[in-house]
Amino acid sequence: MSIGSTPEDPYLPETDRSETAPPERYSHGHHESVLRTHSWRTVQNSAGYLLPHLAAGQRVLDVGCGPGTITVDLAPRVAPGEVVGIDSAADVIEQAQALAADSGLRNVRFSVGDVYALDFPDDSFDVVHAHQVMQHLARPVDAMREMRRVLKPGGILAVRDVIYGSTSWYPALPALDLWLASMRAVMLGNGAFPDAGRSLKAWARHAGFHSIECSATMWCFATDAERDWWGSSWAERALESSFAAQAIETGVATLSDLQEISEGWRYWAADADGWLGMPHGEIIATK
Repeated sequence: MSIGSTPEDPYLPETDRSETAPPERYSHGHHESVLRTHSWRTVQNSAGYLLPHLAAGQRVLDVGCGPGTITVDLAPRVAPGEVVGIDSAADVIEQAQALAADSGLRNVRFSVGDVYALDFPDDSFDVVHAHQVMQHLARPVDAMREMRRVLKPGGILAVRDVIYGSTSWYPALPALDLWLASMRAVMLGNGAFPDAGRSLKAWARHAGFHSIECSATMWCFATDAERDWWGSSWAERALESSFAAQAIETGVATLSDLQEISEGWRYWAADADGWLGMPHGEIIATK
């Protein structure tokens, strides 16, 4: 075998698969246990690399905003500039709109949108932000090209995505090995990229960006409260979310496997020595 990437490497930008991509399916779904973890996200814990690039008066687009916690957190940081959040799921957008209304902020709004066909003119935004979005797309380069289109000259694309394959935990639990293998298999079966964080620079280059700053950070869950929050969420997700249904439907895991995964997360959460780290790749790409 020759050293280096081959045309079959699923992480090469050439496999953006504009013509051959499978139909996209969101691997996590929108079960309450999923949205509970998404609602924990803020600019500080999920977009800290973007903070030095934010300024008053900027117009920001938050792609794949989910329940809107990051979006709403961005709004006061760029006021009086406008922040627009879009997501493909109408019910999640309703939740984000409710959060915005409760916040009392006047410079943030939400709508249903398609990352491949953004409903905005060219050169509309100073910042386009996408957190944990690219991993779920079958055509990541096409998506970045569209996000680049709506950026003003000199504007920045800020993207952060997980590298599931490099997730580590203690203690060593076979149930969590099974969780990781099942999650990656479900995502790959959906045409997604479970290790998207490592490919962001390459995708951005192929999307037409030439100035790209790269960084990496980790989510770390170790305190009693952090383990209880993350472990209990995944214990529920393993049995109740779309991930569970898709894993069984595609033969990736059995109900017995999912029960083992759920019990493994509860065991990990209850262990005072428990620790988990999830690495993420990040880019700031300038148009």
